[in-house]
Amino acid sequence: MKKFSFVLILLFACTAYGQNSGSAKKLLDKVSNTIKSKKDIAIDFSYELHNTEENIRQKNSGKLKLQGNKYRLDYLGMTQIYDGKKVYSIVPDNEEVVIEDKNDEENNTISPEKLLYFYKDGYNYKMDITQKVNGKNIQYIKLMPRDSKTEIKSILLGIDTKTNWIYKLIETGSDNTKTTITVNSFQTTKVLSKSLFIFDAKKYPDFLITTN
Repeated sequence: MKKFSFVLILLFACTAYGQNSGSAKKLLDKVSNTIKSKKDIAIDFSYELHNTEENIRQKNSGKLKLQGNKYRLDYLGMTQIYDGKKVYSIVPDNEEVVIEDKNDEENNTISPEKLLYFYKDGYNYKMDITQKVNGKNIQYIKLMPRDSKTEIKSILLGIDTKTNWIYKLIETGSDNTKTTITVNSFQTTKVLSKSLFIFDAKKYPDFLITTN
C-alpha cells in the first residue's frame, strides 16, 4: 500500500517541461486543468501486474477518493488515508494501523494523490498510438523518466480525448514487470464527506497502532 505504484508521481507544482512534444504537452495540460477544476473525485479502478519472466499475473480492483491534496485508497482489503499531514495504513487482517509522515522523496513510485499530476516533473514525453475503446478515442502518451536510476522504464498514459480524463496507465519497470491501472468509472459531481479523510482511532479499539 505504501508504495502503491500506479504504484502508484498523479506533482502539484509545475516545473520545466524540457524536451517534450508540444502536442503531448497540450493534451496533458488539458487533463491536468480538468482534474484541478474538480474538488471531489471518486475513482473505481482495476489493477493488473504481469511479469512474463517470473510467470506472475495478479489482478485486483480498488477505489480511490480525492479531495484537494487528501486521499482515501481502498485496495486489497486495506485502507490508506492521507489527511494532508500523515498517512494512515489500516490493515484489518493484521488488526494493525501504521501512522507515518508523508515523504515525497522516499521513492519513485506514483502516490495516489499524485496519480493525476505526476507527469509534470522528471519525465520527457511524446505522443504514441491512438485506440478506439468502447466508442472512446484513447490517445496514448509515452513518458520516459529523466532519472536513469529509477525503477520505472516507461509509462503509457491513455487519455480519453473527449473528456480529457485518464483512462489507463501502463507502467513498465526496469525488470520488465508491467503494471496496468484502468479507470473503470469516475465521479466528480458528488460531494464527498470530509470524514472519509479523517482517521478515527475509536473505530479500531483492538488494533495495534504504531507510529513510524
